[in-house]
Amino acid sequence: MNTSTSSATLTAADPGLSSEDLAPIELAQRSWGTGNYAALWISMSLCIPTYMLASSLIEGGMNWWQALLTIFLGNTIVLLPMLLNGRAGTKYGIPFPVLARASFGVRGANIPALLRALIACGWFGIQTWIGGFALYQMSVLWVPSLATLPAVFPASWGLATGPAILFFIFWLLNMYVVYLGVESIRKLLVFKAFFLPVAALALLWWAISAGNGLGPILAQPAKFTSSAAFWAFFFPSLTGMVGFWATLSLNIPDFTRYATSQRAQLLGQALGLPTSMTVFSFVGVVVTSATFVIYGKTIWDPVVLAGKFDSKVLVSVAMLAVALSTLATNIAANIVSPANDFANVAPERISFKTGGYITGVIGLLIFPWKLIADPSGFIFTWLVGYSGLLGPIGGIMLADYYLLRKEHLDVPELYQYHGQYAYRNGYNMRAVVALIIGILPNIPGFLAAIGAVDKQTLWPALVAIYDYAWFVGFFVSGGIYMLLMAQEQRAPASEMVKL
Repeated sequence: MNTSTSSATLTAADPGLSSEDLAPIELAQRSWGTGNYAALWISMSLCIPTYMLASSLIEGGMNWWQALLTIFLGNTIVLLPMLLNGRAGTKYGIPFPVLARASFGVRGANIPALLRALIACGWFGIQTWIGGFALYQMSVLWVPSLATLPAVFPASWGLATGPAILFFIFWLLNMYVVYLGVESIRKLLVFKAFFLPVAALALLWWAISAGNGLGPILAQPAKFTSSAAFWAFFFPSLTGMVGFWATLSLNIPDFTRYATSQRAQLLGQALGLPTSMTVFSFVGVVVTSATFVIYGKTIWDPVVLAGKFDSKVLVSVAMLAVALSTLATNIAANIVSPANDFANVAPERISFKTGGYITGVIGLLIFPWKLIADPSGFIFTWLVGYSGLLGPIGGIMLADYYLLRKEHLDVPELYQYHGQYAYRNGYNMRAVVALIIGILPNIPGFLAAIGAVDKQTLWPALVAIYDYAWFVGFFVSGGIYMLLMAQEQRAPASEMVKL
């Protein structure tokens, strides 16, 4: 990309389609190398949801090697669309919402951007709840009355007053970091990259010591009574593993636009993602398996586990570590991207900070404590559920960029209402139709998973499709999109303008 592209694009951009946050990054302004991308993934992988991802598989019935293999396979699969979408960000220096304009239209790009943003809001809420509950676990040791505060929320909310107070305090801390800006994010990630591995190793050492060595811990057998029961749990779990980073597989251009070269982002991500996820998951697998040996039951939430330690000082240090590491991951993974997505809706009125504040408010409203109340809901309702939305978007974008456009984009026209990406009134309805068709097959299974409909009343094949939600959506939407766009290319020029 020419170093003058960014300023030229801003000059030629139509009002409402560009801002400093959405404009292409010039080559001279890019500074992220291989080490930065590896560190990014190491830092984002070293988080409590990764631990809970592994421990939920153990709680669900897998043994240690089955859980690790599932996690490794899922992250290797999602790495492919991650790298492919990342190439576009590096080549043109554009963020995810702008890249989506090529396939969905300059206005239609708001559809995938907002879907992605809303899911990030859910993750923001989950991470904020984890960090806030960690602070609560620490505070209640020193102020026991926090545990007996009178209830102020309806019983149906499932929210106690003490945890709610610390949750809100931690939420305010997240919003303060947004106020400080992107540079504070980089400093938090550097701190976390050094600190959390030490904390993880300390937890691993405790588990091995208290569990009388790795032997008894890893000897815990799988809980499935048959191979059919294993496969019934494995496939939706694999989809959940893919869904875990399906969000970043779409908006990875928000980060790779800063890459000094394609090699830097490709190698950095390939080295950082599958390995760090698998290695840190091993800690979750060992510690969760050890809790069964030590306590006679599996404890899948590390914050709850740390609260069982006898030393107030040890618990306090552990909970502060959880809160700080969660803060770093939350800002990097769940604020940067939705802030850009919300800014794409109205670039002249919504800045990065405003988008971050919007993310924070929605994250409060989705009741995150309910999303991770149990491991089954975490995987089958949350991870698999939203993967059925993101898989179709990924299929459409990759089909458009690689199969239809052969990696060629006219960047200035991505910022114009009357260019080739305007389609009809700014919307490519073929992409919207392909998106809807890709989502539809997963809806019955999702409704059954959340208990909205009785599974017995549905055709079994429709329920089974949901186990492969991301894969079904990805290939169905990508294929339908190519068929519909092939029709457009065969249409007369006068007709193409209308579509």
